[in-house]
Amino acid sequence: MPLYLEKINRRTIMTVKCKKHARSFPGATGYIGGRLLKRFEAEKQPVRCIVRRPEFLRGRAGSETDIVAGDLLNADSLKHAMTGVHTAYYLVHSMGTARGFEETDREAAENFAAAARAEGIQKIVYLGGLGSRRAKLSPHLRSRREVGEILRASGISVIEFRASIVLGSGSLSFEMIRALTERLPIMITPRWVKVLAQPIAIDDVLQYLRAALDLPVDGSRIYEIGGPDRVSYGDLMREYARQRGLRRFMISVPVLTPGLSSLWLGLVTPLYARVGRKLIDSIRHTTVVQDDAAAREFPIHPIGVHEAIAHALRNEDREYSETHWSGALSSSGPVPRWGGVRFGNRLIDSRKIHVPVPARVAFAPIRRIGGSTGWYYGNALWSLRGWIDLLMGGAGMRRGRRSSDQLKVGDTVDCWRVEAFEPEHRLLMTAEMNLPGRAWLEFEVTEDENGSDIRQTAIFDPLGLRGLLYWYSLYPLHQLVFSGMLRGIAQTAESSSGAE
Repeated sequence: MPLYLEKINRRTIMTVKCKKHARSFPGATGYIGGRLLKRFEAEKQPVRCIVRRPEFLRGRAGSETDIVAGDLLNADSLKHAMTGVHTAYYLVHSMGTARGFEETDREAAENFAAAARAEGIQKIVYLGGLGSRRAKLSPHLRSRREVGEILRASGISVIEFRASIVLGSGSLSFEMIRALTERLPIMITPRWVKVLAQPIAIDDVLQYLRAALDLPVDGSRIYEIGGPDRVSYGDLMREYARQRGLRRFMISVPVLTPGLSSLWLGLVTPLYARVGRKLIDSIRHTTVVQDDAAAREFPIHPIGVHEAIAHALRNEDREYSETHWSGALSSSGPVPRWGGVRFGNRLIDSRKIHVPVPARVAFAPIRRIGGSTGWYYGNALWSLRGWIDLLMGGAGMRRGRRSSDQLKVGDTVDCWRVEAFEPEHRLLMTAEMNLPGRAWLEFEVTEDENGSDIRQTAIFDPLGLRGLLYWYSLYPLHQLVFSGMLRGIAQTAESSSGAE
């Protein structure tokens, strides 16, 4: 059973069982850990996850996955958590913690190593960071190396992978690249933007981690992994801009120190300043593969930067169309942020209302939205928006609906097209207006013993600065229209219930 740990500030551990042995790993809610968990579940291997707050993982993990409470920084909570474990995946970091992350990393690794040794784990797979053995390492990379040493000191065989930039939708580095490129047509860039790195796609990282499970237990090994391209952050931003159809200009200056750069990142990207500082400290030194052992010993052929970015963008679209925003928002609670909540590059405005009617009644007004029925609020504003779109060469609101009462995937609803439809539960539509970006409108109905919750979510993927200006300039009007529309849907549902 592999055991996987990730993101100490979330206190998560995950274990995976198989028939004869067990695989365990802390970090089931983390970026890499969550994806690795899905791979093990797809192989039908039972998984045990140890998390600080189990309720956050329930509903996202498979039905065969065991979820128990535990905390990496509480050694007592790890006792017996890894019973029967054969291989442990350690993917933990603490960049987001407020206190000294090196101390936190050290304590978590020591607690984990002691518990793993006590339970007789035979192998640990660990993901660390690339960095020259001769160069002075940043505190973050130095801590990554120290964690590997602590794990090896346990006497357990350790397979350590060291990677540079991980390219994938949702990864820390990719989100920074995306935010900077989307928001800034002209960038004043510090020196670290020119430093060479050797990025690797998230799927290739997962392949290496999974392949390590089958390696024979014969001592500890260190593998440096990366894609075929050696590029800088500047090169990555230019490639991202090219694929998104954006024109971007970079002006390099020597005066932006890591401290100033982290404040700059905090202003123009979703990164916290303290996370940005640790990230910059790590990437202002060259991080390229110097030992080709991984290429020689694993049958894995990593993809290049162009394909990795293209795949990240395609994968993001798939994930966004499949994701239910209510789950993502409810897990963290309400977020008091003007202009909506940001998920990756997309801006989200989500609201919910409760109605004392069953789901089929609550969903009926949603199924009939648009066309002759209208939009339950501000129909004159919707018509005006349609006329503006017509003047700009778009379809406007004139297309109406195929049927006033029935919907299917592919149907038009005025200026929208149905992208996903689940009767009595969910409707997702994509906008076909002329916009500086892409937009979706989603409705979800969830029934409970007291009636039903209706959640309405507006999603916007802005194209560069023009897209951001569009969203924020119209946000007050969207607040008025969308809140009124949700109230109108709820009132219609309650009226329909009374008439039945």
